[in-house]
Amino acid sequence: MRVVMFGYQTWGHRTLKALLDSEHDVVMVVTHPKSEHAYEKIWSDSVADLAEEHGVPVVIRNRPDDEELFQQLKEADADILVANNWRTWIPPRIYTLPRHGTLNIHDSLLPKYAGFSPLIWALINGEPEVGVTAHMMDEVLDAGDIVMQRSIPVGPTDTTTDLFHKTVDLIAPVTIAALDLIASGRTDFTKQDRTQATFFHKRAEEDIRIDWSWPAETLERLVRAQSAPYPAAFTFHKGKRLEILTAVVSEGRYGGTPGRIFYREGEGVVIVAGPTAHTGHNHGLAITSVRTESGEELPATQYFKSMGGYLTTRP
Repeated sequence: MRVVMFGYQTWGHRTLKALLDSEHDVVMVVTHPKSEHAYEKIWSDSVADLAEEHGVPVVIRNRPDDEELFQQLKEADADILVANNWRTWIPPRIYTLPRHGTLNIHDSLLPKYAGFSPLIWALINGEPEVGVTAHMMDEVLDAGDIVMQRSIPVGPTDTTTDLFHKTVDLIAPVTIAALDLIASGRTDFTKQDRTQATFFHKRAEEDIRIDWSWPAETLERLVRAQSAPYPAAFTFHKGKRLEILTAVVSEGRYGGTPGRIFYREGEGVVIVAGPTAHTGHNHGLAITSVRTESGEELPATQYFKSMGGYLTTRP
């Protein structure tokens, strides 16, 4: 098939590479300009560079809603448009233009985790698996019929970075298998159960601020979710920002006030956590390594020279 691709960052790069390596003919690529947004400088393999290396015409757009682009797409005469990590709304006159419409590749197990940063949100929420979905685009974001879906289990110590590397390897097989089904003439794909749909916003600074009233189990997943190269989860100690690089759920149960720097346990320092911490039934978060405001990385047992005092949500 003649394919136009809309994509950005490493997700788009992997999709384009899969298309270039396939029997399909990539006739045009549309991608975003480079961004300084913290999350868009991560996994930033260039779609534009890969297209140009292979002699594929490239168009740079923030939004694909202008007349010039529409005319270029008409002239491209595509059988299908394939999108992955396109960050803005694609109007109906564009996603319905190719003969077979538009196939969108999304890194979640739709209908759950539509929208942004699905791996981070899924890990924080303790999902047992994550994956990649290829679906037909319609008027509702990430809501069209599912053509192909593959999943991987989430391990007990997996970080978002681990899950990124596992799911990004699913992009090529999912994309090409979906295109093969569409090329074969199939149109009866799986409807999404909209009662199960969840939709998440972009991550921001407020989303990585630690709230010690959360259960330790959730905070431990937040720390894993915000693994390098993502911005680390943070708290405040004596008015200064402190990033939590690694942590585990404590073995013991610790009662008291959330945020209390309480007890050395193994390689960690336990912080009281949870909405019912006063009962003494909760595990704490055993912090094992931190990064100070000046950028120094230290074992928690070295940073916390004495027990007592509090970690706080605000300075």
